[in-house]
Amino acid sequence: MTRKRATIPPSPNNLHTIEQAVRAFSLLRDFFEGAIIVDAQTRITWIDARYRLLLKLAPDFDPIGLPVEEVIPHSLLRRVVETGRPILLDIMNFDDRQFVVCRIPLKDAKGNVEGAIGFVFYDNVDYLEPILQKFENLQKQLTRAQAALIHERQTKYSLSSFVGTSEAVKDLKSQVRRFALRDGAALILGETGTGKELLAHAIHQQSDRADGPFVAVNMAAVPEALLESEFFGVAPGAFTGADRKARKGKFELAHGGTLFLDEIGDMPLGIQAKFLRVLQEGEIEALGSNTVKKIDVRIIAATSQDLEARIADKTFRPDLYYRIAVLTVRIPPLRERLNDIPLLCETLLEQTMRASDQRGWVISPEAIKLLQDHDWPGNVRELRNVLERAAAMAPTEILDAAVIQRALPPSTARQRMPVQLTADLATTLADAERQAILEALATSGGQKSVAATRLGVSRSQFYEKLKRHNIAV
Repeated sequence: MTRKRATIPPSPNNLHTIEQAVRAFSLLRDFFEGAIIVDAQTRITWIDARYRLLLKLAPDFDPIGLPVEEVIPHSLLRRVVETGRPILLDIMNFDDRQFVVCRIPLKDAKGNVEGAIGFVFYDNVDYLEPILQKFENLQKQLTRAQAALIHERQTKYSLSSFVGTSEAVKDLKSQVRRFALRDGAALILGETGTGKELLAHAIHQQSDRADGPFVAVNMAAVPEALLESEFFGVAPGAFTGADRKARKGKFELAHGGTLFLDEIGDMPLGIQAKFLRVLQEGEIEALGSNTVKKIDVRIIAATSQDLEARIADKTFRPDLYYRIAVLTVRIPPLRERLNDIPLLCETLLEQTMRASDQRGWVISPEAIKLLQDHDWPGNVRELRNVLERAAAMAPTEILDAAVIQRALPPSTARQRMPVQLTADLATTLADAERQAILEALATSGGQKSVAATRLGVSRSQFYEKLKRHNIAV
């Protein structure tokens, strides 16, 4: 059955537009290889004889009135008509050939689109080989950069990265798996060095947002003056010296994924209200901008501080606390899962550098027992440091009790005192922490930064512990 062709005559205005386009083409025909015009319905209304030859159309074939795609399958003239925007330079495939083309909308005096005209610059892209090669190289570089950026924003750890087989760890992993299936905000509580960021990665990796970005911010590491721009972004020229291009904030970068806020207890009170509003409204406004953007982000926060105590002394907003503590995970300290130390040592020593002639580190049972008798105020991070120190001091690949004794902080490689059934656990732990702080200060000559490093805690956490235990230095 022969397809009936449209025979609607063009309007007088449209005829005038076509005549103007044809006249313009005739003036510039020496610079082009051919041209074609379509109407507002992208039906062909005119085609240059040279374009017919390029397309290898039969002499008795009349394309007038046909949709342009029936003659030129890869034409983008329909997009130009629908958007009213030109495509000034493009490479169009036709059979086994490539044309360098330009497409321009045709508008009437009122700006209404009445059609479009397409020009063929070259029927052989060899002329553009240097430019195309450069474009291809730039495209490859961009692809590699995007892949690297995506890799950096993906999770680095899974739940299997959290090492341990104790009941405490089994219960923790079971809880994390359940929480990962939900999309509510999560708060991870745990002492320094317990693996809070690792668990945040694991929650994201097992959630429906696993394909989205994972963006981490350490609240203690960002100056207060920069927090607003860090989270919400900066509009072009928002202040003197600002970039002319917009800079995305962490919320926008984490759109569709997870934003991890480490040490949220250090968030200044001044920004907490703005942060709370974002969580409530799901909208952000860049610094210096009047445009509101919708964001879809899951919040995972972590802290080693007592947020309820911070609420009591009015340095942390209770409404923000209830927003971020929808799902709460507590990571047990290493002293509560000492049976995991042999497996942790095996895993950590696999990651510890060794000489090229060594097969691998071996730790003796006596050394393991010595490690299990330590209180570990710095938790797994401190254990890693002790093992690395021991590996550096060991004359062979054998880490025995003598090497571990020297690697442990002074006066801490001691037998644990048995906990009396009548003792208050919180008091016992607080006394142990206070004693460890005093010993670290004594061995560091009163230098707080050195003592904090020995204990495996940040300076801000160390100062908070000094205040909590009423230790004046």
